[in-house]
Amino acid sequence: MREIPGRRRRLLSRRNDGRRELISAALTFATEWQWPVLPGVAADPQGRDRCGCPDPECPAPGAHPFDPGLLAATTDERMVRWWWTNRPTAPIVLATGHKAPCAVSLPASAAARALAALDREGVRVGPVVASPARWAVLVRPYSMERLGDLLYAQDFVPGSLRFHSEGGYLALPPSETGQGRIRWERAPLPGPAAPWVPDVETVVGAMVDALTRTGVSAPEF
Repeated sequence: MREIPGRRRRLLSRRNDGRRELISAALTFATEWQWPVLPGVAADPQGRDRCGCPDPECPAPGAHPFDPGLLAATTDERMVRWWWTNRPTAPIVLATGHKAPCAVSLPASAAARALAALDREGVRVGPVVASPARWAVLVRPYSMERLGDLLYAQDFVPGSLRFHSEGGYLALPPSETGQGRIRWERAPLPGPAAPWVPDVETVVGAMVDALTRTGVSAPEF
């Protein structure tokens, strides 16, 4: 089949635009917002729903750190630029906690209901990260002790509710992972300053309610 030069140029242009978008986003997160990031392992090219790591049953395909490990996350511009120059399609992984945001995630359908409930109550919500299956609401850093007290006050905490805190991670837009493309369901406001995020107490109640009302209690990927 004869290749059409114009079509090839368009395909290459889109591919290069995507790579520039990744490194630009990684640099914004690290240098302007001071969020420590590192490259994710990426999906297995032989199967989009499989991970490039050695674990055949990886629970977060293409959306987690591998080499380097999570402790290598940094805000250093030179390191971030070097990583994504050498691995231009690698997902962007945020090391949650400490001075970076934490997150609370849940299945997408329940998350949409929880956000709608918060909107009706006039509760301000910050950025929301979305994959096709799950959404994650970014919140201020919290300790495990604080989280434990918060969850203890709930009558029931569904297993599908996940917490990304100190020592955790979260793939950020515009990453492509084995779980699909990562995007902003609610994008940060434009500007060089790190986006505002709420306290975890502000959002957990609505999320638990959205899950328990619909019976989404088992872990979902």
